[in-house]
Amino acid sequence: MPLSTEPIQLPERSLQLFKALVDHFIQDGHPVGSRTLARDTNLELSPATIRNIMADLEDLGLLRSPHTSAGRIPTAKGYRLFVDSLLCVHDLDSSEIEKIAKELDSGQDMKSLLNRTSSMLSDITRLVSVVMLPRSDQPVLQHVEFVTLSDNRVLVILIVSDREIQNRIIHTARVYSASELQQASNYLNKVFSGKELTKVRTELIHELEQMKDNVSQLMQMAIEMAQKAFMSGESGDDYVLSGQTNLMNVAEMCDVEKLRKLFESFNQKRDILHLLEQSIHATGVQIFIGEESGYEVLDDCSIVTSPYEVDGQILGVLGIIGPTRMHYDRVIPIVDITAKMLGSALNSRN
Repeated sequence: MPLSTEPIQLPERSLQLFKALVDHFIQDGHPVGSRTLARDTNLELSPATIRNIMADLEDLGLLRSPHTSAGRIPTAKGYRLFVDSLLCVHDLDSSEIEKIAKELDSGQDMKSLLNRTSSMLSDITRLVSVVMLPRSDQPVLQHVEFVTLSDNRVLVILIVSDREIQNRIIHTARVYSASELQQASNYLNKVFSGKELTKVRTELIHELEQMKDNVSQLMQMAIEMAQKAFMSGESGDDYVLSGQTNLMNVAEMCDVEKLRKLFESFNQKRDILHLLEQSIHATGVQIFIGEESGYEVLDDCSIVTSPYEVDGQILGVLGIIGPTRMHYDRVIPIVDITAKMLGSALNSRN
């Protein structure tokens, strides 16, 4: 879950200066120096005094100096203090609310409604949007079997909700005997039978893979098989993602290698799915800032999420992914009201 900043007692003028610096950086994206703050604030402090305060804020881990620049920018810890204690979030104006309501027409079929919601969110925020498939529609694993084929191939037989049978062929690093495959399926059925496939995927990759060096050979084999089985043949129906290319217009995210890894993470889904799974058990808007996500690839990103529900039952999560330097005061209410309106649209369809 997102981390809360430990209480930091700062003098009032330090808080005001810090807020001014964060506001300034969010607005133009350039490191903020003492002269800029002296010119743009009403604190009537000299640049030397401002430099001393900024040094203190840096010592507290709230600011940092990028490269050799004399200016400072907020850290993830700094953004957390800003969001939790200093941010003023205003209600959306009526025209924006009407626009969102118009886009979320309850007459659309489920797939069209989710796609429209995701597309609308990315258009409004100019960031990446994600809308999780309603949990009530998530297939549940009932049984899995492995059958050996030729040339290091294995047939995976998945029995999911309503006795639906899915067959997939995966390629393995070596030939497995029928006995080994039976042991692997027995283990997976014992651990994962009755769980949603989305949860199976996230648990396999986020939890079991971390234990890989400390488990038996049988469990390692089962994990390898299951990863191939459950990640191959994905239908892309875990969530709807829109606006990935918007990140190419964000100055601090223009590093080609960083973008490649981030887009790869979007395609593999596991990191995003794990965060959505965390958010679905939370109340209201959740914000993951930088390294709070727990994934290195998202260290330069913030994720703002909110669950949507029908008749008091949470069905899924939607959210925005963007740089840590995002306009939180605008993104938070957009995510919040869209989640509520999506829930209302789904409720109207029932």
